Amino acid sequence: MKINELIESHSELTDTSASKSAVVLMTRIRLARNLAAQPFPGWAKDAQKKAIRDQCMQAVAALPQMKRGLAIPVESLDELQKQILVERHLISRELCHAKSGSGIVISKDQSCVVMVNEEDHLRIQVLRSGFQFKKVWSTINQLDTDLEEHMDYAFSPKLGYLSACPTNLGTGIRASAMMHLPALVISSQMEKVVRAVNQLGMAVRGLFGEGSDASGSIFQISNQTTLGESEEGIIKHLHGVLTTIVDQELNAREKLLETDPNKLFDKIGRAFGILQNGYLLNSGEAMNLLSLIRLGIDLGIFADGQRAVVDRLFIECQPGHVQHAAKGSFEPSQRDVLRAERLRLEFAKVTAPDFSNAAK
Repeated sequence: MKINELIESHSELTDTSASKSAVVLMTRIRLARNLAAQPFPGWAKDAQKKAIRDQCMQAVAALPQMKRGLAIPVESLDELQKQILVERHLISRELCHAKSGSGIVISKDQSCVVMVNEEDHLRIQVLRSGFQFKKVWSTINQLDTDLEEHMDYAFSPKLGYLSACPTNLGTGIRASAMMHLPALVISSQMEKVVRAVNQLGMAVRGLFGEGSDASGSIFQISNQTTLGESEEGIIKHLHGVLTTIVDQELNAREKLLETDPNKLFDKIGRAFGILQNGYLLNSGEAMNLLSLIRLGIDLGIFADGQRAVVDRLFIECQPGHVQHAAKGSFEPSQRDVLRAERLRLEFAKVTAPDFSNAAK
């Protein structure tokens, strides 16, 4: 598979028709692994990094799970291609800045990714739409086991898997869920939720991870502790915390409908009107408007079949995807015009909201 073929095909996050999750958009697990007797990427010389990259990419690409996928050095990608992969949550922003000696292997369905020579020699990732920790863990555990048969991992009987950053020492696992929490945002409860989650040893980040904004009321919540617990224990603890947050979001939605439905309906109705008629939309505003439409879908105001459309547009309204679809290089103001045009076309096909369904 070539990079342009991958970009043109649907990803796990641009085709969520099989997922019916109202709150959890995506489940992801990442494992940090390093090769024994090799310097970490930050310390390796260019020749060492390239030798490690070639060894790792060859081993990963040969796995059955990665058959007919994409295996490519990062320096072979242009800036727009890298941006699109970041927007699809397939690679990190840190990997984009790698000068040489780094690579990626992505499965054909874009659910499995291995980044080579990011912070660690290997960053193994599996993601699925919806709330699917059991399935994601089963997939990544098998992927890791298969890869370990061909590679000698850096491992300490006392400390576990060795990593470039101490925060990944031990299991090397980072499990996360991308959550849509508009009612908690509207009711000004997110700050309280973030404090509680932090006290439980979890991290709360924005749409694209650390340092990013929570556009569209989308938050990534993940474990912080990797040492001293089993992978299953970490996932079980996180799953319990996320389940509680799902309940809080659903309760907040019910309360908004009970206490001030007109305020909520006004927000959703205005969002629908702008998406059908707007001519200038930046990515942040588009995300927030789409967030309100998705909330309306969950409340029965719009048809359930529109959920997958909105989930796809969350990705496709990002700057890289807008530019790629328009086949050119554009300034941000020009992308705002193109984004609004795309959303007008999409929402011209959407039936008007029926607020009476939400009141039932």
